[in-house]
Amino acid sequence: MGRFILSLDQGTTSSRAIVFDGRGRVASMAQREFAQIFPRPGWVEHDPGEIWRSQLATARDAIDEAGLEPRDIAAIGITNQRETAIVWDRKTGEPVSNAIVWQDRRTAEYCSELQSSGLGKRVTKTTGLVIDAYFSGTKIRWLLDNVPGARARAEQGELAFGTVDTWLVWNLTGGNAHLTDATNACRTLLADIHTLDWSQEMLGLFDIPSAILPEIRSSSEVYAVTDPALFGVEIPIAGIAGDQHAALFGQACLQPGMAKNTYGTGSFLLMNTGTEPVRSANHLLTTVAWKIGDSVEYALEGSVFITGAAVQWLRDQLGIISRAAEIEDLARQVPDAGGVYFVPAFTGLGAPHWDGFARGTITGLTRGSNKAHLARAALDAIALQSRDVLVAMTSDSGIDLAELRVDGGASANVLLMQIQADLLGVPVVRPTVSETTALGAAYLAGLAAGVWDSRETIANHWEVDRRYDPAPDSGGRAEHIARWEKAVARARAWA
Repeated sequence: MGRFILSLDQGTTSSRAIVFDGRGRVASMAQREFAQIFPRPGWVEHDPGEIWRSQLATARDAIDEAGLEPRDIAAIGITNQRETAIVWDRKTGEPVSNAIVWQDRRTAEYCSELQSSGLGKRVTKTTGLVIDAYFSGTKIRWLLDNVPGARARAEQGELAFGTVDTWLVWNLTGGNAHLTDATNACRTLLADIHTLDWSQEMLGLFDIPSAILPEIRSSSEVYAVTDPALFGVEIPIAGIAGDQHAALFGQACLQPGMAKNTYGTGSFLLMNTGTEPVRSANHLLTTVAWKIGDSVEYALEGSVFITGAAVQWLRDQLGIISRAAEIEDLARQVPDAGGVYFVPAFTGLGAPHWDGFARGTITGLTRGSNKAHLARAALDAIALQSRDVLVAMTSDSGIDLAELRVDGGASANVLLMQIQADLLGVPVVRPTVSETTALGAAYLAGLAAGVWDSRETIANHWEVDRRYDPAPDSGGRAEHIARWEKAVARARAWA
């Protein structure tokens, strides 16, 4: 076998496959989009068969485009959209319904009922999560209760549940492996974050039979080999991690206190907190960062719902830019936002506020305000929301942030990254390899397959593309943050 790793990056809107070489550099990439299904308002579904077919096609395409043969692939790593729930027939491999996607809100009312029953602290203590329709547990319950005959079949052991990683492994192995890793298991509301076993208490609470659950394994080990009918040879499957955990590993945030921010439609911030789970006092999630061998490392996670989507709103709804990339040039036309603050709480506020009734707000407008001020306020909002989460993380962990490693589309925005550094008062660093999610899965697989001999070797591969050092604070930072907090207060509890 060769020293190349095939990373399967199964996302919410597309399946991608990337081949990495022994230095962690991209050798080839392939991508295919698939359909988004919206049966009712607030419902989001995917066709599991289309997920699998698109992912297999990109895997074959990426190998071909790299000029390789399947035998040149030392191992496969998998990273995936988290929390999306799939249930299928163990004998036929056929899904009993469409997948319920992590964005789906059909179980929100049930979650509210559980919260009203005073179960929130109990769930958080066991799982590190909050009761929310975002996570897999209530989705599984809904499928078992609403697909005809599903609950009885599940209790008889005829059905299997999996998040997308589990579904891919099942299909890659021809149904011979039913497993998940600790990072994906900990996003279901069903796993004990301390023992990394399925929690009988949580299974009872959500009324889910244990017979449908996959085995929980580490994030880096040889789990199984692919069905030779797929690629002509057996390829080891050796690494699995949910997308944000994989990005943390791909950014080489391997020591406590190291943190990354992925800027996308929203933003996901994770901080490595070491070998003990940190209970958040600031409404962040406690999650498994990864498990390698018998060693488990944890992270604090904060999700900002709207960051890049605020720029899309300026483009699509207001029409003040025609392309998202134009936001930087427009914002540079003014030295600051001129007292304008934009709180893009279009779908409520995520961490650390968790206010589903907040709504988007623009404050501080005067007759002199123009579209450049609004563009600058949008960039400020992205950086200020991220700062709110990072302040909560440092408070919870007791660890001061030394630097923030960044990735995602908006990390290419030079002005935004400088604003972020100035607000945090620490350097913001962008790596040479931007495909950090797929790279993290490749690193986890390559460790197990012997392509890389240690985490230190991986850390040495991480290279800086650009570093943004904070400007000296002239005294305006505290006032800027105070006015932002005032604007957020105006947006909260609006609906």
